[in-house]
Amino acid sequence: MFEDVKNRLYELRIRAAAKALEENGFKVLVAGGREEARELVISLIPEGSTVGVGGSTTIRELNLIEELERRGFKVIHHWVKVSPEESLEIRRRALTSDVYLSSSNAVTLDGKLINVDASGNRVAAMMFGPRRVVIVVGRNKLTRNLEEGLLRAKNIAGVANSIRLNYKTPCTTLGYCVDCRSAEKPCNVITIMERRPASTEVYVVLVNDDLGF
Repeated sequence: MFEDVKNRLYELRIRAAAKALEENGFKVLVAGGREEARELVISLIPEGSTVGVGGSTTIRELNLIEELERRGFKVIHHWVKVSPEESLEIRRRALTSDVYLSSSNAVTLDGKLINVDASGNRVAAMMFGPRRVVIVVGRNKLTRNLEEGLLRAKNIAGVANSIRLNYKTPCTTLGYCVDCRSAEKPCNVITIMERRPASTEVYVVLVNDDLGF
């Protein structure tokens, strides 16, 4: 019973976010769970495309990289054991992929996408470069407004990623952001996509499941 109530609550929030995102020029698809989300994303990738992937736990939780490679797509992603120079080159190549897959750190119910990034490669590709961008967002990332979205992006996503990467930042011991000046700061770049970027086709897949940070 409690799970039904929770699902209904998130269905209402997803519906509100979807309507607002569409009004802001984004194309929106809604998935009831992870398997449906994975197939929806794959359906948006034209045959023969090169696929860039940002530093997204959401995309990896859906096992999209493995599934796309199994289906014959060339996938460009930097979560591999290479030198820092090679990793940087991979990120640059992802900027010119045909399709770019990522998530968003927060999506507001009035249709804004909020992200924090350390180097900016992920948010750069989400806005310009690839012809098509597919952004997959779990229900846990929906926020009421811009203020809540910024708080979530820095205090949840930023802190969780600092912990994941073993950064020596204050947030990894405090559990919240203090706007530090650490060399390993994960939120050097903050972007707000209020509307779809003029030269990029952007799909947002909203998923009624918890995904990513």
